[in-house]
Amino acid sequence: MSESKRELSKKHCIPCEGDIDPFDTETAHVYLQDTPKWLISSDATSIHRDFIFHDFDEAIQFVNSVAELAESEGHHPDILVRWNKVTLTNSTHAIKGLSENDFILASKINDIAEMPLV
Repeated sequence: MSESKRELSKKHCIPCEGDIDPFDTETAHVYLQDTPKWLISSDATSIHRDFIFHDFDEAIQFVNSVAELAESEGHHPDILVRWNKVTLTNSTHAIKGLSENDFILASKINDIAEMPLV
């Protein structure tokens, strides 16, 4: 059963040591419905989203907020910065695919993206 965005953003990532199976494509697509603006890779092993900002400074402020969140959750996205564009990619590397952690983190990142930058 799918979790709502609100429920996902209230959860916390659970450390993964490779002892679970990655989501199958169907499950990944169900969870994707609850993480607006994120896209799934063609092989369903990762999700990604682009964020566009006014300038480099805003992009880095966002990256710093994401980094703080990732540290607190113990789950870290791949981050690519190109001046005012930030691309985040979530995947659970220990299982070479997607887990609930990736969608929890995506949901919380969406919350950060909706907040005004300071």
